[in-house]
Amino acid sequence: QVHLVESGGGLVQAGGSLRLSCTASGLTFSSYTMAWFRQTPQKEREFVAAIRWNGGSTDQADSVKGRFTISRDNAKKTVYLQMNSLKPEDTAVYYCAARFRGSGFSYSTQAGYNHWGQGTQVTVSS
Repeated sequence: QVHLVESGGGLVQAGGSLRLSCTASGLTFSSYTMAWFRQTPQKEREFVAAIRWNGGSTDQADSVKGRFTISRDNAKKTVYLQMNSLKPEDTAVYYCAARFRGSGFSYSTQAGYNHWGQGTQVTVSS
């Protein structure tokens, strides 16, 4: 069985920072592109950032570019999302996702990912 477990969410003031972690098991981690999505009750789940299976390149949504950084540690089978300069608009449940290399989908496309974590809440106060 494949399991993705997120951690690191919490409550912070605007301008603060958080680091989210997602640890994987049950798959060959180095063969999977990893991504972060986020969702609120009022909005559809939206793409945040992705890092390719070989770590060669990353993608970030325009709304977080320059503030969020995605990285991975294959030895720990963990992907991270470093979130700086947080804004109230960043408040959401953040989900970790995985897809096998060579999917062919855009890295921002939710349907391209077939493994998902349970989510971790991030709340940014004004």
